[in-house]
Amino acid sequence: MNVKLAGVELKNPVMTASGTFGSGSEYSEFVDLNKLGAVVTKGVANVPWPGNPTPRVTETASGMLNAIGLQNPGIDVFCERDIPFLKKYDTKIIVNVCGRSTKDYCEVVERLGNEPVDMLEINVSCPNVKEGGIAFGQNPKALEDITKEVKKYAKQSVIMKLSPNVTDITEMAKAAEAGGADVLSLINTLTGMKIDINRRTFALANKTGGMSGPAVKPVAVRMVYQVANAVSLPIIGMGGIATAEDALEFIMAGATAVSVGTANFFNPYATEEIVDGIQAFLEKQNVADINELIGVVK
Repeated sequence: MNVKLAGVELKNPVMTASGTFGSGSEYSEFVDLNKLGAVVTKGVANVPWPGNPTPRVTETASGMLNAIGLQNPGIDVFCERDIPFLKKYDTKIIVNVCGRSTKDYCEVVERLGNEPVDMLEINVSCPNVKEGGIAFGQNPKALEDITKEVKKYAKQSVIMKLSPNVTDITEMAKAAEAGGADVLSLINTLTGMKIDINRRTFALANKTGGMSGPAVKPVAVRMVYQVANAVSLPIIGMGGIATAEDALEFIMAGATAVSVGTANFFNPYATEEIVDGIQAFLEKQNVADINELIGVVK
């Protein structure tokens, strides 16, 4: 079950998706964090962010829309509270970093340089943050530039998180690769909207939100496959993964690891069940090493 991402060895390919698992403590009574390949934290900024006005979450058919706006207590609280909690467990720590400018990202990355965390996931693709996210996530040149800047300050391997809200996902992947990214993660949420017909207004105060959940999975699998065949970087696949079968689709499409997000909300045991399900699949299929399945579909 072991996989490697840019020299970092995970005991299995299953991790949490940023923003759906807090920084682990909320779920630790449901999930044995020791069983996970890694915990990916909620986005962390250089200063506390209040997030967007409410309402900021609404259900959709086969998924949900969120416009949380990356609410977080900032890097100081994160380092004092969340890292010590996660260090109690035998799992890799991947910190999701958010910002409104290149300088913001670099400040957090530099601060994390001396902290005991394993990798950094740079969130340049959040569709419901007006500053930063869209500009970096949809412009190849901007993505390449911010990747280069972040790499100057990073002591850990850098994962660039790609937005699906683009014309050609491979163009963005190549830009991140050119900027020096070590790993890519995709997809972030798709931009969506819901109208409350009784109130005759938007269901979310932000008007639009990031759509996630089972409905986005076929789009995510397609994009992971395209990127896996366009660049030579390892990929963390995500988007609608709720079962071991879902996770294996991403792995066979070319992902080295997978992140479980929205499923945590309707099944807090999802990540552990997916680890067990992949293990059972390997045994049933007489596959000795999960790495044999990565990108097996051509």
